[in-house]
Amino acid sequence: MPNTKSAERRMRNSKRKNLQNSSVKSRLRRMEKQFRAAVAAGKQDEAAKLLPGVHSAFDKAVKVGAVKRPTANRKKSRLAVSLKPAAK
Repeated sequence: MPNTKSAERRMRNSKRKNLQNSSVKSRLRRMEKQFRAAVAAGKQDEAAKLLPGVHSAFDKAVKVGAVKRPTANRKKSRLAVSLKPAAK
């Protein structure tokens, strides 16, 4: 339990931010999984349509601080590369 008022306030804020961040991360995982499923199924056109949405979602997650910039860039890059072999 917090010992001071400020610690109590920080605990409340942390809990609220944790819920928000977990919601954003859950959405990212869901979108990434949907994209990877389309690639695995060989639906290149559908995957190509999903990719900009996934990239945008990662950028928004970085903007609100739910994900760090290098992590988002790495994942965006790997998703784009995974689409490329399927297109050949």
